[in-house]
Amino acid sequence: MLLLVALSAIIAPFIFLVIFRMPAIKGMFFSAIIIIILALFVWGMGGAIVTASVLQGIHKALTILLILFGAIVLLNTLRHTGAVDRINEGFRNISSDMRVQVIIVAFLFGALIEGAAGFGTPAAVTGPLMVALGFNPMAAAALALIADSSAVSFGAVGTPVQIGLSNIPGANLEFFNEIGVKITLIDLFGGTFIPLMLVIILTLFFSKKKSLSNVFELAPWALFIGIVYTGSALLFAVLFGQEFVAILASLTGLLVSTFTARKGFLMPKTVWKDALQDNFEIKSEKSEMSLVKAWSPYLIVVALLLITRIIDPIKEFTLTYVDLTWENILGFEGVTSGWEVLYSPGTVLVLAAVLAVIIQRKSFSNFAKASKESLQSIQTAGLALFSTLALVQVFTNSGMNANDLISMPQYIAEALAATFGSGWVFVAPFLGELGAFITGSDTVSTLTFSPIQYSVANQTGMNTQIILALLVIGGAAGNMICVHNVVAASTVVGLTGKEGDIIRKTLIPAIIYGLLAGLGGFIIMTIL
Repeated sequence: MLLLVALSAIIAPFIFLVIFRMPAIKGMFFSAIIIIILALFVWGMGGAIVTASVLQGIHKALTILLILFGAIVLLNTLRHTGAVDRINEGFRNISSDMRVQVIIVAFLFGALIEGAAGFGTPAAVTGPLMVALGFNPMAAAALALIADSSAVSFGAVGTPVQIGLSNIPGANLEFFNEIGVKITLIDLFGGTFIPLMLVIILTLFFSKKKSLSNVFELAPWALFIGIVYTGSALLFAVLFGQEFVAILASLTGLLVSTFTARKGFLMPKTVWKDALQDNFEIKSEKSEMSLVKAWSPYLIVVALLLITRIIDPIKEFTLTYVDLTWENILGFEGVTSGWEVLYSPGTVLVLAAVLAVIIQRKSFSNFAKASKESLQSIQTAGLALFSTLALVQVFTNSGMNANDLISMPQYIAEALAATFGSGWVFVAPFLGELGAFITGSDTVSTLTFSPIQYSVANQTGMNTQIILALLVIGGAAGNMICVHNVVAASTVVGLTGKEGDIIRKTLIPAIIYGLLAGLGGFIIMTIL
């Protein structure tokens, strides 16, 4: 009975969004109501802590809305200045094959943004870029989410590893770096196949003429790029530690993919464009804007994200000033929602939009017009996010109850551990997926479940570092299906209300990635 109550935080959204295909604004509202009622009358949470948790969720939703607004306003500003046309022209000069474009834009450029920012930012940036390239909006949203997976293990300069595993006994920099190496070893069996997975989803789900030949044509290059990314990630993890793995591996991948695509290495003879939006017209006239000037706002985004996270005095400044963090909400210790506004990727994206009109020598009215459009775009998403994050925080804080019960996440984890025992190596990534699906964060999922994973590994005699690495990778896979990321991705491509349809597209890749990670973990554990 209690296990079913705990799992309701997973079951209810799945039923409403995926099976009944409700828009998130309705489905997540009903889900949140169900969880709140169960938390009050079954789990024994008091009305005050539930209220504090709902307020915490609303506050966290505002932090995500700033990121959403920043991503949309930057893209809309660049549309008005003409920079998007020049960026798209540049992509087409590399390759006008949409299969190649999805790997370069969604997987590699998305991984660069993930390594610098995290917090679901990549899908909010790459989704609209793909729509501008002519991708069907549903394809753009789903593919952006699937692509933002492998890099998530090292997102925001190593945060999922450093913060997520900080509560493990003996955790220190050496330990984090060792886990980073284990993650990249295991990801040779999973992350390597993400580019091919993107091609399969694009050609079989979104093309007008569905044919496996469209997959086979590009499979060698897709696998080659996958190996370049995961292989270089392993090398960088060994040489430099886990903080810059996603950034360095994505830059390596971008250089290799651009060079090989231009040279025709492993490229098919035919150029595939069968997933273009109906009536989409590729502008034939050449843009007068230079490619560097067009890309400069995104380069500024990456640079500012890195500067604010690496250079300590600047990091301290952005974390200290304009701090809207809400601590100990309603007096409950630990019920806190952080919002360091200057440190937020959303603020960086908005600043880049302002700088874009200056660098590209355009009227400031372009930014003003883009801001108005962007505010209108995120209104519905805001309501959906409020319900989603309210559910998440009630679920997470459920350990504060009058019945002396452990929290719902811990209850699920312990029930699974008791059931699967020695087969835990195949279950570990899926616990991470469940955590990320609900909380929307690999870091929070890892922080929540790592003590249980560590305990299970010790009890069954498994390699603790491999089990913990699988948990982190599982959280990265869960990034494809977590509700608030899906809400964000649907919003930025203009598909608000289609969240359930998007999850139906991303669910199978998330499961496959978890299975591949489990297999990789089993093989590595056997060898070691």
